[in-house]
Amino acid sequence: MENKILIYDSVEISFDGEAVVHDVSFSLTPGEILGLVGESGSGKSTLIKAAMGLLGSGLVTRGNICYMGQNILDISEKEKRKIRGAGIGMIFQDAGASLCPIRTIGDQIYESMRAHKKVSRNDAKARALELLSKLNFKEPERIWDSYPFELSGGMNQRAGIAISMLMNPPILLADEPTSALDVSVQRQVVREMLKLRELFGTAIIIVTHDIGVVRAMADTVLVLKNGKMVEYGEAKKVLNHPQDPYTKKLLAAVPR
Repeated sequence: MENKILIYDSVEISFDGEAVVHDVSFSLTPGEILGLVGESGSGKSTLIKAAMGLLGSGLVTRGNICYMGQNILDISEKEKRKIRGAGIGMIFQDAGASLCPIRTIGDQIYESMRAHKKVSRNDAKARALELLSKLNFKEPERIWDSYPFELSGGMNQRAGIAISMLMNPPILLADEPTSALDVSVQRQVVREMLKLRELFGTAIIIVTHDIGVVRAMADTVLVLKNGKMVEYGEAKKVLNHPQDPYTKKLLAAVPR
């Protein structure tokens, strides 16, 4: 049990009384990158949204989700808010869409940091510019002053990743973070997420149907089909010697 910062134990998730995720168990250690793969509709995004309390009308109907030894499902909404962002960060498929179009990136960074601790605008800016520089953004100051519509989709996505890491959460959940991007920006985003692990020891769960991204990043892989686990283990073993027919089919569909 020790050294596990996130544990899903026999988790079932239901919508309108119907289970869509069945009996899923896995764990995450500091700095580990877990690739969550499967076809669209297999329950990948639902699974990680459960840890953030973002299921909307859905409910975890069985099992436990423990963050740092505490069952997230048993705590109050106020306590969940403390974990969101500061304990578990999240990047969405289209980070640009989750940014407010009429406020600068700098304003949004300051507000997201202030939600978790007392911080002056100058301190927030200094911290943000330092992180953007470490992630090899060429003009951090310009990004701070820009509105989302003044930046490209790829730059908004990269800014979204940086914002999610400003509170230095031990865990980052990434929901299809590269799927809306062209190949060169995809590579940048993968490099930046690996850099976050290098800088901060961040553990990452990456939801993707892109096996190339999983090969480039993941230490462990969990394969989902129709909300059920079909394979889970070390990335090299799962990707090079898959045991389940579904995993074999999934890998065979990847263009060589």
